[in-house]
Amino acid sequence: MLFNSLEFAIFLPIVFLLYWFVVQKNLKLQNALIVLASYVFYGWWDWRFLSLIIFSTVVDYLVGKKLRTEDQQSKRKVLLWISIIVNLGLLGFFKYYNFFLENFVNAFSLFGMQINANSLNIILPVGISFYTFQTLSYTIDVYRKKLEPAQDFIAFSAFVCFFPQLVAGPIERASNLLPQISEKRIFKESFFKEGIVQICIGLFRKIVVADSLANYVDVVYRDISLYNSSTILLATFFYTFQIYFDFSGYSDVAIGTAKLFGIKLKQNFNLPYFSKSLTEFWRKWHISLSFWLRDYLYISLGGNRKGIKITYRNLMITMLLGGLWHGSSWNFIIWGGIHGVVLSIEKLFNSKSKSKIMNNLSFFGYPITFITVLFAWIFFRAENLESSVFAISKIFQFNLSLPIITDTNVVVNSILMLCIGLLFDCYLYFRKVSLEDLGSKFSLTKIVIFCTIITIIINLFHSNSDNFIYFQF
Repeated sequence: MLFNSLEFAIFLPIVFLLYWFVVQKNLKLQNALIVLASYVFYGWWDWRFLSLIIFSTVVDYLVGKKLRTEDQQSKRKVLLWISIIVNLGLLGFFKYYNFFLENFVNAFSLFGMQINANSLNIILPVGISFYTFQTLSYTIDVYRKKLEPAQDFIAFSAFVCFFPQLVAGPIERASNLLPQISEKRIFKESFFKEGIVQICIGLFRKIVVADSLANYVDVVYRDISLYNSSTILLATFFYTFQIYFDFSGYSDVAIGTAKLFGIKLKQNFNLPYFSKSLTEFWRKWHISLSFWLRDYLYISLGGNRKGIKITYRNLMITMLLGGLWHGSSWNFIIWGGIHGVVLSIEKLFNSKSKSKIMNNLSFFGYPITFITVLFAWIFFRAENLESSVFAISKIFQFNLSLPIITDTNVVVNSILMLCIGLLFDCYLYFRKVSLEDLGSKFSLTKIVIFCTIITIIINLFHSNSDNFIYFQF
């Protein structure tokens, strides 16, 4: 079920009313309703894949309970590896089987050895990358004795499949979400106001801004051989903001929806394009993933504790695997590699004392960071590695002719909507206002007026995208 669909517009009020007016007095029934609603929400796409979520839930719940009573370290490691193998095994099969098979065959063909191996017609379950990382973090935290394991299976199931963030995050830690699910919740007017405002802004970002930009981006990237360098560059510029408004819009709706049920999720975006370094960018972009990679991969590899060379190695491994997490393609691996190299260069410069000249030139970090991110997005958006290389070669031809515009209305509309989205972000940045708290500053009357205006604007558009971009990951 999509946030930008009529089905969700009907589904959400029904679950909200049942949650607060029918089962409010019974915590177990509230959590059971969350589980049931989440399964309906996910099963709307394909009921068959609910079995994967249920299986992961059962495995990690049982592993967590056993870890609580097991003191022998060797057995605790076995339990941890059971969870890792089960979760990553499912993720690896559904997401990476054909990719690794194809590259395995290609590797042997380089040495003149032909291997006959048939790929499988595998459907990628929506959200598997997100809920896999979420359940893994729970098991690892329990293993590290940073978290008490869940005793209530229904509450744990609600933590795993909580529908607002089930499909595309934020990737929640059990230490934040599980206690909120395990404790009695009361209706808070401040949460309600904040949630409604953030949902409206999220839908605006997706339907009005991101989908408007997509109308130009999709046409150009469908066949980049037809276009000159300025056209591809403009499409890439638009995509840089399309993916931001699309994904941050999803996160806004997810966080806002959770607040309607008395649950506060972690912030997932914090104006990432207002960053003067790539390090800062990753503290503001897809925050839940970047901190997951830091805490469970980078630090587990040794972090920066074993010398500068090992630190660079750990950073590159983390970013390469972070790229691979996004999809089974060399494009994503290269995208992660670009970020890894630049992050390593930044760490090298930061390890040395900064001169007064470097401090004075720090402002240039903003455009340098933005250009780096924009360049890397080419690999993220292009259909394959060949298209990525072709797009870059076209851009570096420096054809200064005007971009090719087949539909003026599309470009004008894209620029106008982008300006509106950026002006709102500038307001948040310069006024130091958090979007997550914005609704608490309004009275209910102002919220009704604000949401009415946003709804009218949204209805002047239509979501031309079947999914949010990050659904494919």
